[in-house]
Amino acid sequence: MTDSHCTRALVRGVIIGIGICSFMLIFYTPESGTSQMTPKSTFKVIDTYKNCDVVQYTNQYLSHYNYFLDCRKKRENL
Repeated sequence: MTDSHCTRALVRGVIIGIGICSFMLIFYTPESGTSQMTPKSTFKVIDTYKNCDVVQYTNQYLSHYNYFLDCRKKRENL
């Protein structure tokens, strides 16, 4: 009779231990040393054209440049 009680207690202990270990493995999220990389956008004034700034825009992960005119100074002076 005591053998079956010991076996039941051992089986219950193993099941509870496996449950706790699996719970910890599932919900444990280790912090990695690397943070998520965020792209850096850069704007740089490279020239002027008719009182407007020619702005060069580039993204860190792309290999092309975009250019546009920024005429806010012209509107502020009016």
